[in-house]
Amino acid sequence: MSARLHATKTRTALRTSARLSAELLLVLVMAAVALWILGRMWPVVWPLVVGLFLTTLTWPVARFLRKRGWPPALAASVVTVLFLLVVGGIVALIAVPVASQSGQLTDGVIAGIQKLRAWAAGPPLNIDDAQISHALDAGIDRIQNSLGSTVTTVVTGLSTVVNGVVTAVLAVFLMFFFLKDGPRFLPWLTRQLPGRLATDIPTVAERGWDTLGSFVRSQAFVGMLDAVFIGLGLWILGVPLVLPLAVLTFVSAFVPIIGALFAGFVAVLIALVSNGLTDAIIVLVIIIVVQQLEGNVFQPMIQSRGLGLHAAVVLLAVTLGGSLAGIVGSLLAVPAAGLVAVVWSYVREQLSDQPQEPETEDGPPGDAVVPS
Repeated sequence: MSARLHATKTRTALRTSARLSAELLLVLVMAAVALWILGRMWPVVWPLVVGLFLTTLTWPVARFLRKRGWPPALAASVVTVLFLLVVGGIVALIAVPVASQSGQLTDGVIAGIQKLRAWAAGPPLNIDDAQISHALDAGIDRIQNSLGSTVTTVVTGLSTVVNGVVTAVLAVFLMFFFLKDGPRFLPWLTRQLPGRLATDIPTVAERGWDTLGSFVRSQAFVGMLDAVFIGLGLWILGVPLVLPLAVLTFVSAFVPIIGALFAGFVAVLIALVSNGLTDAIIVLVIIIVVQQLEGNVFQPMIQSRGLGLHAAVVLLAVTLGGSLAGIVGSLLAVPAAGLVAVVWSYVREQLSDQPQEPETEDGPPGDAVVPS
């Protein structure tokens, strides 16, 4: 009797495991299909993503104007024009000098790598220079082969520029409509969805919006602080290309962990080539101090800066995103991981014995679509 009961329990456990495995496999297949569809729709999805990022940065100003009684269309128009003026000023004052010095920045990085290569070839590492040269030559050959003919390269470059301009224009228009009509989205979505979905999806969308806005604004603020302090340190030491390095530091802040390491590595290489080993060590110390201040001082002062993700999860997400979609994947990996964490947290709440009620703010329902 005991053996029969044990066999029954074993079969039940196997059936349960098989059912869970089949369900997990189905989820993975559906995720793969969703990613494939996303890739096919990327020319439309990418401007939408950029428009959402821009909206998270500009919404506080639009919300301020709307609370002062401005009509939504007028507030969105003013904020959009101000945004374009600010971007135009940045392009005129920063991007043009940075572009003019980009060649020097590239040459400096290459020279720094050559110095490191020469140092690695000597004691105590004694790495065979022939092996290093072979690896570099293989990488260069692969890049050259992937580029194809000169005509193809030129056409690809022109196509990239045109696509970038189209994406920017679409993103600005979408930002305007998000600023103007965004607070109406969740009530409209609630009316369109049946049954429990009318509660679940708007709640997850609201939390996801809060998470996305918190990440973008906090990373922009921290990136600005890093760029200012590190740029001042480079300027005091007399390191060249201060402005390009400061801009690189700011942009790299949107890729947590990896971005800071990359920007710091470039700054140290430039200091090593131009000013010598002593100044390079000083630059490294400045970067470490600024990063420590960011983690221990700036971060507690900025409300809701983090996404609630462990540093190891962030690192793995950035690595996976970069391997799948290059720079764009690295930029979107952490926000995507944060949104996945939001969905999982909500599902876990609903499956628990005592599900937590979603936090709501006082005010009209339409205001829930955007963070305060």
